[in-house]
Amino acid sequence: MQTGIARSVLKKFIQEFKESRLTFAEVNELNDSDLAELFTKPEEEPVSERLKTLFNMFPHIERELKRKGVTKHLLWEEYIKKHPDGIQWSQFKKQFSKWKTRVVPIMHREHKAGDKMYIDYAGNKLSIIDKESNEEKPVEVFVAILGASQLTFVEAVMTQTKQDFIPACEDALHYFGGVPAAIVPDNLRSAVSKSNRYEPTINETFADFAEHYNTTILPARAYKPKDKALVEIAINIIYSRIYARLRNEKFYSLEELNKAIGFALEEHNSQIITGRNYSRRQQFEEMERAALLPLPALRYEFKKRFYATVLRHGHVSLSADKHYYSVPYQYIGKKVKLMYSRYNVEIFYNYERIAVHKRWQTPYKYTTDKEHLPAAHRFVYELTTDRLLTQADEIHKDVRLYISKIINKKQHQEQAYKICLGILNFAPRYGNDRLTRACQRALDYGIYNYRTIKKILESGLEKHDDPIEDIKMPEHENIRGKDYYQ
Repeated sequence: MQTGIARSVLKKFIQEFKESRLTFAEVNELNDSDLAELFTKPEEEPVSERLKTLFNMFPHIERELKRKGVTKHLLWEEYIKKHPDGIQWSQFKKQFSKWKTRVVPIMHREHKAGDKMYIDYAGNKLSIIDKESNEEKPVEVFVAILGASQLTFVEAVMTQTKQDFIPACEDALHYFGGVPAAIVPDNLRSAVSKSNRYEPTINETFADFAEHYNTTILPARAYKPKDKALVEIAINIIYSRIYARLRNEKFYSLEELNKAIGFALEEHNSQIITGRNYSRRQQFEEMERAALLPLPALRYEFKKRFYATVLRHGHVSLSADKHYYSVPYQYIGKKVKLMYSRYNVEIFYNYERIAVHKRWQTPYKYTTDKEHLPAAHRFVYELTTDRLLTQADEIHKDVRLYISKIINKKQHQEQAYKICLGILNFAPRYGNDRLTRACQRALDYGIYNYRTIKKILESGLEKHDDPIEDIKMPEHENIRGKDYYQ
């Protein structure tokens, strides 16, 4: 026979199917455990009133186990307080395990409320019709499911690329109204750049999305079906509850298709789960919604990508704005990746973020983080006008005046700061009084530079009233002198 089983056995299955009064679609939705129960009629053992009471509590016990910190032993203690004549701990565990094997799908895992959201694409595609060409275009179907409540989200998208994948993940979070502690994707290229059993490399954009929503990415292990069993079961269910309902309808846009998916999805989430006395939606509202983290105020903003080489001064140029951003000096000469949005610029090297800056669109300017500079450069960078003026004022008000003149006179700030620092460093060597008189003499003659103060102090001219012109120019082979022009 084509079925590979005996005729008598087949007749028995057909008879039991008729007696069940279930439709083919309803039978097709049953998992392996429920099918075995339907077509296997073991002799029922007599059940005591104590066990009947306990069995009626098992659906509630199973739901409570999904709450963080709740254990079987804690629930047994609560049970025995209400029913002092109830069964003891060892029998409680045994009976609960037997009940689970009868009503829980294969590959069952315990899921805590608010812990994980499982995501994947359905293997079979849906389609929309192009209005202009009248051609049928296949579309991907994204599926997300919360581990504890099994509340499901389904959305049709054009591709599996990150431009469609990440917005679909975001739509799922907003559908659930909160954020789980972790998102578990399959090893999609849009989610995982490099698979690894212990530490896979997450796609930078997806990792940035997860950071924006304050969650973690935990990719399913390759070739480990148990890691994603829940979402695969959900996909099989939506084939019958969504795909089958839409099979005879035509849709001319993703919006039309997703609207129809939404109606069928709500029916699915509101339907009583097989073997339970509650729906996915009821379970979500009662014990998982409150366990989710709150959504951020703003939606995730996609970033653009740009590659550049770190220049010798430790900055990279974002060509879109012609603005320069610093990176740690150790990366000078390295090729880095810039991920930028409307507000921020992030810089990556070998999948690791090494710098982040607020985006500025002023061309030919520099944004520098002092922590990126070598120690020698950092000291100069940390100098400020207020810091220099305060230090000068501690010596004398005329020293402060002289320093302020230099700062105002020089066009480049860093150049002025270096000159001021050199002048202030004379105080420990020559004393505050001598430096003050040197600055006073230079102020009288309107000469503002480091060499003038140095020559006055070295020659002791601050002690006399000799004209400032008597200060000789320093001897150097590149200085020609007045006789050169005679």
